[in-house]
Amino acid sequence: MHVPDGFIDAPVSVAAGAFAVGAVAVSLRGARRELDERTAPLAGLVAAFIFAVQMLNFPVAAGTSGHLMGGALAAILVGPWTAVLCLSVVLLLQGIFFADGGLTALGVNITVMGVVTVVVAYVVFRLLTGLLPRTRRSATASAFVAALVSVPASAAAFTLLYWIGGTTEIPIGKVFTAMVGVHVLIGIGEAVITALTVGAVLAVRPDLVHGVRGIAAPLKLRIDGELVDAPAATRDPEPAPAHRSARGFWITGLVSAFLLAGFVSFYASADPDGLERVAADQGIDEKVAEHGAADSPLADYGVGDIANARLSGGLAGVIGVSATVVVGTGVFWVVRRRAEEPGEAPRDRDHENA
Repeated sequence: MHVPDGFIDAPVSVAAGAFAVGAVAVSLRGARRELDERTAPLAGLVAAFIFAVQMLNFPVAAGTSGHLMGGALAAILVGPWTAVLCLSVVLLLQGIFFADGGLTALGVNITVMGVVTVVVAYVVFRLLTGLLPRTRRSATASAFVAALVSVPASAAAFTLLYWIGGTTEIPIGKVFTAMVGVHVLIGIGEAVITALTVGAVLAVRPDLVHGVRGIAAPLKLRIDGELVDAPAATRDPEPAPAHRSARGFWITGLVSAFLLAGFVSFYASADPDGLERVAADQGIDEKVAEHGAADSPLADYGVGDIANARLSGGLAGVIGVSATVVVGTGVFWVVRRRAEEPGEAPRDRDHENA
């Protein structure tokens, strides 16, 4: 649901941009409490994985597709503050280099896709994990519901912004019904991807899943038919074998992202996504503007000088994943280092894990 230039007028776009800047600034400070030497690289990986999976549009209805937004996935894996930064990095790179999401609408996109989805998903996930039994299955189910709810919430947020500053005169009730209706279907796909990914990480490294930290009772894993306590989520340094395991986990995740963006993306649905379909059906796109980065050599997720579509798209995906993991990891590493500078309040580990 990347909003292009021209859907929302200048005053509301500026206001959304100011809100997005404030959200990123607050998240930079909050992320200092979430990131450590293990989770900083993981956050960069999460950003790269989201970039890759967003290239995989899946069909949801006749002539309509959807793709992962990633707010729920990022919030559960690395925490809500870091998740906002993850989505902001992805959306910034997509807008500047791949002409995906308008440049003047960048604040709108960060607000709708990078803030609303994260906040809604994390609140729902924490509520459910606090009520349900502390098991891997319950945590995975909570991730499913949180992701499912976050997508139509994002669509509702866009509808609100369009109601305030839309550039065409369309009855807002029609926009709301169409946007939320199609994004409920997209939310099902988002929920499946999120639940599968969170469940997979819980199975191998539950200590790296931020969303299950602070749960009073230990998370349970079923091993050989018996429930056992999962490794405690802690910020204390891990012994050397765990570090090697984390490194292997990171490499596996990065290779998966490269494969998804570089190869699997060729088979993604070519149908317009939910917002594009609603915009075309309802006339929201009457004043859509040409993208400011339309002349980028990577525009529309292809390398301009390469005629072969499969090679062009795959190479663009690999470049995108590489740029995202480098920029993302760099940002999170700097944020982590800032948290260790003199004058920063010390982390209260006992309070964080209570």
